[in-house]
Amino acid sequence: MAIIGLDIGFGFTKGTNGRDSLVFKSIFGDASDIQYREQMLGTPTIEEHLHVSIDGQDYFVGELAERQSNVRSFTLDQNQFITDFSKVMALTAISNLAERNEPVRVVTGLPISYYRRHRKELKERLKGRFPVTLTDHTGQNLETMVNISHVRVIPQPFGSLFNLMLNEAGEVKEKRFVQEKIGVIDIGFRTSDYTVADKTRYSERGSRTTESGISKAFALIAAKLREATGVNVELYRLYDAVSRGSIKIKGKTIDLKPLTEQAFGRLATSIASEVERLWMDDWDIDILVVTGGGGAVLASYLKPLLQGEVVGIDSPDDARLNNVRGYWKYGTNVWTKEQRAEAAS
Repeated sequence: MAIIGLDIGFGFTKGTNGRDSLVFKSIFGDASDIQYREQMLGTPTIEEHLHVSIDGQDYFVGELAERQSNVRSFTLDQNQFITDFSKVMALTAISNLAERNEPVRVVTGLPISYYRRHRKELKERLKGRFPVTLTDHTGQNLETMVNISHVRVIPQPFGSLFNLMLNEAGEVKEKRFVQEKIGVIDIGFRTSDYTVADKTRYSERGSRTTESGISKAFALIAAKLREATGVNVELYRLYDAVSRGSIKIKGKTIDLKPLTEQAFGRLATSIASEVERLWMDDWDIDILVVTGGGGAVLASYLKPLLQGEVVGIDSPDDARLNNVRGYWKYGTNVWTKEQRAEAAS
């Protein structure tokens, strides 16, 4: 039984089978013919060369699309993301993490505010058998069959909670996360998700999705760059530049640190204010869990603004994988129990 945790985010798509993980930008483009395929030095990683054929359509995905495609698709619209992006992103990840024709059970998540509206649609889009062709960096094709037999969709922030709560066998390792009241702040690219789990019970009152994702800060940085240079920098092209602290436009290196300080500080203040308003009646929260790629990026800005015990914000692990690791552990817990029950009956 293969179980895959899958997080299809606006910024990055992440997946894990418990052994290997894959992270790539959630963009795709036309698969143009590459005349010269040799890399100058070294061999590209899987994430650097994602070329797939799905339903007879060739796609460059992630970094390859950004580097090679003439027409690239990227969106921050939830409806469009589900209808036009989710299947391509999911099958790209799963085809690289599962064996050919191997029955795969997938756990994925949706932001709180979109969960009820899109849960059934996402499940239907992902479940089934899908022929996929992978083309490696040398141009060799590998035909595979992605066989998704089961799909579970859960509220997105619970992935990080399960990651803290469960071990690699899907068993409870940290009882405190089962016994106490936990507030989860999951900061993604487009959205931030807030949820409260009181002894693992979901609180509707304390759960919400807002548009306070990292893209809000990136949009401010891009606007300032457009004013200064006249160039419209796509948001997904700011990841590395912001991390590096500078960007080169038309031969001129621009220091991004002052802009980043301003944009991230403003965003962290907005998120802390949302936490304060949303959890006004939940003053008895025991632990705050800050997670998501945005949580790691905003750590130094956000931590001084939050009251109470905060965990996860200083973790050395890649915070973008917190949800998918939790999804995988949750799937291991649920489906291992089902198999035992079936064997015993």
